[in-house]
Amino acid sequence: MSTSIVSNPLLDRLPPHLKQYIKPQNYEEYTPINQAVWRYVMRKNVDYLAQVAHESYLDGLKKTGISIDAIPSMYGMNRILQEIGWAAVAVDGFIPPNAFMEFQAYKVLVIASDIRQLENIEYTPAPDIIHEGAGHAPIIASPDYAEYLRRFGEIGAKAISSAHDMDMYEAVRKLSILKEAEGISQEEILKAEQQVTVLQNKKVDPSEIALIRNLHWWTVEYGLIGTVEDPKIYGAGLLSSIGESTWCMTDQVKKLPYSIEAIYQEFDITKPQPQLYVTPDFAYLMKVLEEFANTMAVRKGGWRGLKKLIASKQIGTIELSTGLQVSGVFTRMLQNEDNEVIYFETEGPTALAYREKELIGHGTTRHHNGFRSPLGKLKGINLSIENMGPRDLQAYNFYDGKPISFEFESGITVNGLNVTGMRNLNGKLMLIQFTDCTVRYKNEILFSPKMGAFDMAIGQEILSAFAGAADYLSFKLEEHISTTTTIKPEITQEEKNLLSLYKEVRQIREGNIVSKERLLEIFKKASTQHPNDWLLPLEIYELVYKDDSKLATSVLTHLTTLIKTRPEIAHLIENGIQLLTN
Repeated sequence: MSTSIVSNPLLDRLPPHLKQYIKPQNYEEYTPINQAVWRYVMRKNVDYLAQVAHESYLDGLKKTGISIDAIPSMYGMNRILQEIGWAAVAVDGFIPPNAFMEFQAYKVLVIASDIRQLENIEYTPAPDIIHEGAGHAPIIASPDYAEYLRRFGEIGAKAISSAHDMDMYEAVRKLSILKEAEGISQEEILKAEQQVTVLQNKKVDPSEIALIRNLHWWTVEYGLIGTVEDPKIYGAGLLSSIGESTWCMTDQVKKLPYSIEAIYQEFDITKPQPQLYVTPDFAYLMKVLEEFANTMAVRKGGWRGLKKLIASKQIGTIELSTGLQVSGVFTRMLQNEDNEVIYFETEGPTALAYREKELIGHGTTRHHNGFRSPLGKLKGINLSIENMGPRDLQAYNFYDGKPISFEFESGITVNGLNVTGMRNLNGKLMLIQFTDCTVRYKNEILFSPKMGAFDMAIGQEILSAFAGAADYLSFKLEEHISTTTTIKPEITQEEKNLLSLYKEVRQIREGNIVSKERLLEIFKKASTQHPNDWLLPLEIYELVYKDDSKLATSVLTHLTTLIKTRPEIAHLIENGIQLLTN
């Protein structure tokens, strides 16, 4: 088994907390049936999508070198994607939304390297290499769309999530795995579906990551482009689904003009979509994305942004008006009557940074028990602390090595020994260190000398709040790795025999030497020992249908019988035969 991970320069610069999601592709684990499923979907898609997909799709297939006949290897994809400034990595199914977005920001496609089972050939709720490799990869060959995808990742990675989002992520991940796996009881699937339903029906205010995920779904995954009357497909979920790519073009699917309102439209990942959004062009996607970004805490900051971080219960960052960035798990804030934040707290490991670089001496080792600080202006002093020069500090008795006592407009008081201060590149004071310090607010002691040295953040307001750490190296970010893993099917002896037949037919086709005698033997075994299998007879028919032979007639008769006895897959067989006649 291969355990190596193919790299390129873009992958080499990924931060450790993203690299932990990457796994080897293990190409040799793809079975001959997996290859046949890929080939059927791709042949069908290319034939149909030539008529209904955005023009950049077919061009992208050529540029990215994705083959119709074989599942792409990560090595080949990375070699070719590098030429258009992108890369690809293999992962195990769904990964947390923020991590997924951050990969995009680094111009890296996340590819679930598993492939759907034959039973789910038209649509799978689980991400797979057909969806990622045949859906996402070709369309990024369009420069406009590729930049949208990168920008989306950059903004989405800063979106603040909630505890509910993580519960929802785990539930959907588990359901998608169970629905794609073989041998799972309906009772177990129903239980997982009920858990997703319970969470979906839970009344919670949607977080930023939930809203931007909706935008991602209705554009990157299920987007249409053009006009409502004459749309084309560009969303990867549609490009990779031979069922939905056809169904979405019918009147049964409602077509709506794309707008910012799409953030409020929820979706069910386990079912085909009842409505889709149409953007006039890729540039309009960027316009709506920026419109949403203007509502996010990363741009608005303030008490609302800090409130979102507190609700998330995950590592986040606030940036103050001095540029000081505080990263940690935020737990508390105090506000004045105008709702301005006058005090905040984190718990556990916390780090201070400036311009995304950790301040020397202010990492999680120093602030391992959290960080807390008042904010705002001093009482009776018009000049804000951050704008005080050395002479101003002396005028207000801020002497290094001297005790000092002062009060904020909020009523918070600080009493301690002034040790030193730290300024930013513009000369603004952004941090003051005290020892033997007590911080009080009304009747509460917010900080006492027994807690150690007191580092007071300087800033009148919170300019920005976002998910994750300012400097990703500040934390050992063993992020939310799911406890659920993709279920590998156990192969029975009967399935092994069928796989060997698929393999032999593939070898015959690739060798360009058709042995009708051997194909006849394979067909007899397939039709008698595996009477419900339809894809292998179809592959055999592809090799002999041009000949007016007894074998071609026998295979076609068998396929016709399957059409009648297995109506649920009749259209798949008919589509396969139609591909040959086309």
